[in-house]
Amino acid sequence: MKNKANKITLLYIVFSAFLAIVSFFVLNRFSFSNFTELLYLSLAKDLAFIILSGIIFKMILTKNDFQNHKIFEKLQETNEEIKESNERYDIVAKATSDTIWDWKIQEDDFIWNKGIQGIFGYKKEEVGKTSKWWFDRIHPEDSIKMSIKLYSFIEQKTEKWQDEYRFKCADGTYKYVFDRGFLVKDEEGNAIRMIGAIQDVTKQKEEEQRLKLLETVITQTKDAVIITESEKQSKTIPKIVFVNPAFTEMTGYKSSEVIGKTPIVFMGRKSVKNDIANLSKALKGREEFKFETLNHTKSGEEYWVNFSMIPITNQEGEHSHWISIQRDITEEKKQEKEKEQLIRELTQNNKDLKQFSYITSHNLRAPLSNLTGLLNLMHEIPVENQELREVINGFSTSTNLLNETINDLVKVVIIKDNPSINKEEVLIKDVFENVFNQLSYLISLHKPILKIELEKVTILNINKAYLESILLNLFTNAIKYRSPKRILRIFVSSKEIDNQIVLVFKDNGIGIDLERNGDKIFGLYQRFHNYSDSKGLGLYLVKSQVESMGGTISVESEVDKGTTFTITFKK
Repeated sequence: MKNKANKITLLYIVFSAFLAIVSFFVLNRFSFSNFTELLYLSLAKDLAFIILSGIIFKMILTKNDFQNHKIFEKLQETNEEIKESNERYDIVAKATSDTIWDWKIQEDDFIWNKGIQGIFGYKKEEVGKTSKWWFDRIHPEDSIKMSIKLYSFIEQKTEKWQDEYRFKCADGTYKYVFDRGFLVKDEEGNAIRMIGAIQDVTKQKEEEQRLKLLETVITQTKDAVIITESEKQSKTIPKIVFVNPAFTEMTGYKSSEVIGKTPIVFMGRKSVKNDIANLSKALKGREEFKFETLNHTKSGEEYWVNFSMIPITNQEGEHSHWISIQRDITEEKKQEKEKEQLIRELTQNNKDLKQFSYITSHNLRAPLSNLTGLLNLMHEIPVENQELREVINGFSTSTNLLNETINDLVKVVIIKDNPSINKEEVLIKDVFENVFNQLSYLISLHKPILKIELEKVTILNINKAYLESILLNLFTNAIKYRSPKRILRIFVSSKEIDNQIVLVFKDNGIGIDLERNGDKIFGLYQRFHNYSDSKGLGLYLVKSQVESMGGTISVESEVDKGTTFTITFKK
């Protein structure tokens, strides 16, 4: 700058001196001789003035150069500060996950950083440059509230602006955001610019809602929830830091009475003695522990509780707390005792009934056989007294019926008392052939129309004699209870469905009224028709034999249309 001022000053002096000298020679040429001295004197004054003015001009230039230099330095400093500020802004924008926005309010010019693309999924060309684009993407339920707060801030009715709302993403979904803004004003205090940062708080919001739900569950549940701190020493029982209202209702202890203390304070003496060792072991190993124990309420009343302790770890994987869930099972224990008592009584009754069955089926058979033999001998002796003959005949008939009843009971006892019956692989087709051979006389006598559909490969691991007995009972019932209005039709099929063998036995006989007798159809000595030779034992035996082989039987029937039995066995 200094060299430049010297050059300008030198040029000024040289140029001015040159003009003064040229003027001197011109005037000297055309002037008179008596004016020469005056011209020299004038030239000297001009040169002196030129030099003096040059010096003054240099001083002015130097001063201006100094001031300009100061201004230039300040401009450089300002530019450096702006450059550093922009660099810091770029670094912060890259480092933070926030979406930064800059709004020139009067021009309604909006600028977004790249966060609007990375966080909300908008492409660069999709991002608008006005405040309308911003407001249009605020959730309708949040828009009015947010707008009122924002414009109150701009009009200086509030000191600071920050708000939570939902902002629309490019895919149409919404994210919860936390937005904060800073207002820039002009010299007159008018808002001219606003800069803000949007932070995605969706995960925090969802976690907050989840925690609220969990809090609701904990406070509303009927189970007592206890949270204890992580024990500092492996041999100590951790202290309580939280109990829910259900705990107070269950134990009678208020939260203030147990927080800071160990759970032993409200556990019964028996439970402490019996379970404290196992509990300490689980605490030491930081393992989940469950047990049932007898506790005492604050008033001393005993109650049973299902007690579980679950270890909780923090984000670093360190054990931080224990959560204990306690369920009052006093009523369940009471019902369990009643159930055990009932089982004992039923077991004893079953033993008594079984003993009675043995007495009936075995002890009575010998004297009954003797009585039957004596009656048979009496038939060979001629009796002339008519009344005595009728008494003997009636006695003989009653004895035979009693004998049949005893034989039926023996069959039932054999089935009920033999859960591990012998089983074998049986081809169903062969069993049907045996049944047909045994019923050949009845079939030829009544000539039913038979339709048989049996799968040749069907094999059951069942008791062959039981299966024959089942089919014999169903066939004889179908013939016995045939309809006099039409020819008897019997349909029998076997098929495999989902690893099960399904047998279907269907007839078009007189049927059964299931509305009246549906719950009694497989009962012992249940009769649904007035037939003299009907004893009401066949279907009971069928169901007992099916179930003894692990199968099930169901019935569908309609009066005067027929009956269908469906028997299912596991293959």
